[in-house]
Amino acid sequence: MAVVGSESRRTEMNWATICCSAFSCLQLYWARLVIRKWLNVSSFDSDYSADTDDDRLSLSGSQDFDPRSSGATKDDDDTDDCPKLRRRNSETFRVQYIDTQAVRICAGTWNVGGRVPPADLDIDGWLDTLEPADIYVLGLQEIVPLNAGNIFGIEDAQPASEWENIIRDALDRVRPRKPKILCHSDPPSPSMFKPYKEVSHNVHDIVSEESLTNIEVLDSTNDNASPSMQINSDSQRDERFSYNERVGLSWPEPPLKLLNQYVLERRGGAFKSLNLRKPAYLRIVSKQMVGVFLTVWVRRSLRKHISNLSVSTVGVGIMGYIGNKGSVSVSMSIYQTPFCFLCSHLSSGEKDTDHQKRNDDVREIHRRTLFHPHSSSASVLPRSIRDHERVIWLGDLNYRINLSYEKTHELIARKEWQRLLENDQLSNEMRKGNVFEGWSEGVLCFPPTYKYEIDSENYIGDDPESGKRRPAWCDRVIWKGKGMKLLSYRRNEIKLSDHRPVTATFLAEVEVLSPWKLQRALALTYAEIQSQLACKVA
Repeated sequence: MAVVGSESRRTEMNWATICCSAFSCLQLYWARLVIRKWLNVSSFDSDYSADTDDDRLSLSGSQDFDPRSSGATKDDDDTDDCPKLRRRNSETFRVQYIDTQAVRICAGTWNVGGRVPPADLDIDGWLDTLEPADIYVLGLQEIVPLNAGNIFGIEDAQPASEWENIIRDALDRVRPRKPKILCHSDPPSPSMFKPYKEVSHNVHDIVSEESLTNIEVLDSTNDNASPSMQINSDSQRDERFSYNERVGLSWPEPPLKLLNQYVLERRGGAFKSLNLRKPAYLRIVSKQMVGVFLTVWVRRSLRKHISNLSVSTVGVGIMGYIGNKGSVSVSMSIYQTPFCFLCSHLSSGEKDTDHQKRNDDVREIHRRTLFHPHSSSASVLPRSIRDHERVIWLGDLNYRINLSYEKTHELIARKEWQRLLENDQLSNEMRKGNVFEGWSEGVLCFPPTYKYEIDSENYIGDDPESGKRRPAWCDRVIWKGKGMKLLSYRRNEIKLSDHRPVTATFLAEVEVLSPWKLQRALALTYAEIQSQLACKVA
């Protein structure tokens, strides 16, 4: 019995030792997580998330798209940087092989006040899906409630995932653009509208770029119809799948096997209605810092032209480093042009000196934002916000209107937006050039976006804690750089939070490498060299 008791005590001691060790490890792990969060130290293994599953792979080839690389594929680090090196050397030389084209960018910001979106939330108006963009840059603030647990503890990623699902559903309803070229050869030949590398070389690309309709399935229990699949009409089906006109092939039936990303499911004797077209938009980056969240979505056909992705976060909240206030920034190259997108939540407050805190936040964000710290091509890639040629800054910038509560409401009732703008802190800062020198903003011809009663069209009145809260244009989208044309600047009337979402749509000029121009320039240079050599020999 004594032996059994001794063994039992040793077992208990071993378990106690194991539990103490495990608890110590958990404490150390937790401490590291908290310290990393407090000091805003990012993990380079998980800087951001992006679509990587099979349904959202790039159509550019068999290689995997690596958004962290300096090019579109994992092994193109050196070769992809060469055009960027050349394009930055000389404006005179650059025009010999660079074309320009326009990209439509929709930038939206919304402080959601820590509220979880309902599954049926309609954000089509905020995203302006009636006029689809090529790139959607969407920033959310207070994506989680700014309580002590979320500020100092482990990040809650569940709300971000739910918002991404809402965004994905909205963008999946957007119809892709139809191809502008119908080629009658295999492979398709270059045309005056589209250089050789830009012409799709396989049937899969042609199919995925088209607007395929949903397959409507009839219930097998219906006496008047048997289970079958219909695509609008036979004439439209023949038009969509007539590949003998497109690539010189004759298919005995519509080649639905090419669309293998979805599988028809049969349940209870009936086919389920499914959408067989691939998603038109892909999420290339999502990054959360406490309550600040930035996500970027691009057209599927544009993804292979996005490179040099890098993310930077700057916390300027509690103690000047905690991420309850601060910015999430993304640097990327669209074709040959470097862009920077920033989502920020600056210091709040209506006191006379509070706007100086916001100015200090902006200075800190400029000073501490750093891209490509470990890239082999970091010397030629933009490292700071100011290094980029096109910059869009959106978020709850929290700048207020320097008027009394009564006067502000009086001008809002009269819709005298210009009088309000004359007293808007951000507009004044941009005019003075203190922290936003050279930046631009669209005309504010809509009511202030803050602060509303939840699920109401009324501004907040008397607040038990802070008194009367003056309405303000806290939610803004500003930009800097040449080649940016603002198409629209507006707010949306979604009443989920105490802020109203704001959207700015741009037409941005980007530089595209033209192999034809480059080949012609090299041919002319070679001919000139040969001519000079011939003269010397003669």
